[in-house]
Amino acid sequence: MTKPTKTYSTPAHRGLWSSRLAFILAATGSSVGLGNIWKFPYVTGENGGGAFVLVYLLCIAIIGIPIMMAEVFIGRNGRHNPITSFRLVAARNLVSPAWRVSAIVGVLAAFIILSFYSMIGGWAASYVGHAAMGDFSGQTAEAIGELFSALLASPVTLLIWHSVFMVLVIFVVARGLKSGLERAVTILMPALFGLLLIAAAYAATTGHFGEAVSFLFTPDFSVLTMDGVLIALGHAFFTLSLGMAVMMAYGSYLGDDISIGRTAVTVSIMDTVVALMAGLAIFPVVFANGLEPSAGPGLIFETLPLAFGQMPMGILFGTLFFVLLVFAAWTSAISLLEPVVEWLEDKLIFGRVGSTVVVGLGCWALGIVSILSMNLWSGFAPLGMFERFEGQTIFGLLDFFTANVMLPLSGLLTAVFVGWFVAKESLVKDLALKGPTFTLWYNLIRYATPVAVAVVFAYNLMA
Repeated sequence: MTKPTKTYSTPAHRGLWSSRLAFILAATGSSVGLGNIWKFPYVTGENGGGAFVLVYLLCIAIIGIPIMMAEVFIGRNGRHNPITSFRLVAARNLVSPAWRVSAIVGVLAAFIILSFYSMIGGWAASYVGHAAMGDFSGQTAEAIGELFSALLASPVTLLIWHSVFMVLVIFVVARGLKSGLERAVTILMPALFGLLLIAAAYAATTGHFGEAVSFLFTPDFSVLTMDGVLIALGHAFFTLSLGMAVMMAYGSYLGDDISIGRTAVTVSIMDTVVALMAGLAIFPVVFANGLEPSAGPGLIFETLPLAFGQMPMGILFGTLFFVLLVFAAWTSAISLLEPVVEWLEDKLIFGRVGSTVVVGLGCWALGIVSILSMNLWSGFAPLGMFERFEGQTIFGLLDFFTANVMLPLSGLLTAVFVGWFVAKESLVKDLALKGPTFTLWYNLIRYATPVAVAVVFAYNLMA
């Protein structure tokens, strides 16, 4: 039996993406961030290469696509900010408005993540200058490490770059949907793809491109551990900007004539292609210079600069790479600010510009806490009395709780809500999926996806 629905007015200031391509570019820009260019290569290296990639692709299908479709559905069905949209969809399906806690957790997570994501975006921006000035040329591993350590040790330098990056984000979001978000992604995303293609083409000249292809695409399950499988599950979830209300916010601008299902699949494919291209751009350089693909988080800011300093045209390629990293961070940061701005814009009288400035300044101020935890407050560990968090800085705690608690919790609640409490007829109509395709998605969102996210959630808390 179809559940009754109610009619709600759409805010007068709300527009729509001009095309399906605009939404795809925006959603892909949100997904393609530091997670693709920075994290994916090193977690792939740490977990054996091809087997990890294969499991990761399977996880995108099981977790990523179903939850992305669910989040976009809520945003478009509600046509408001994520929290209000969740409440309206719950009301239309005659269930408790308390389910909106999923969106509340997501919006709060986006705010917190942006506060320290801006700091990391600032790192990338500062390295553009280092690469262009030839600061990596002829340097030893120790010298490159000291360069990064000096950056982290200077609160003033970190604050300057954090401020520059946040101003860039505020500038785009304050201009609204058409003049800000859409215009930015239609420029930045093609530029990012172009830079990545150039980087991969250059990497192919190192003589180790075949080795990189083999490493990424030849599965060796003997080196894949259960920890690696769970890391692949978690990374598939986080790389698509799920659980942070971004896709709900972007979905609220999506036209009714656009298929949510096909669009979500396209975004997921593009995000995955970028991650694999990043691997093809990075690993040939790593292998050509005798470096370890499992170098960990330092792969981008310590290991690769060492390679750039030794290779022909290293100044050009290094500069190109860090510009690429800044573009990726910028498009993701824009999407993190949007859900919070949407909520404030709908609730208060500040308007678009005022809401963006207020939220941006709040993120900037919280980011100072993460900056200080890298240097002046590095010895302050708020939860140091617990063995799990012994020596953990404030930055580390913010990163841990958003990635391991808030995002999977929001994603899990969304999957359960859409899979079990939204009228099936409404999903069939809005998702524009038919027959076996809808049945597959429906069974995933009801059973496989919640179980997989719950497993990741439990693993991250107990590991």
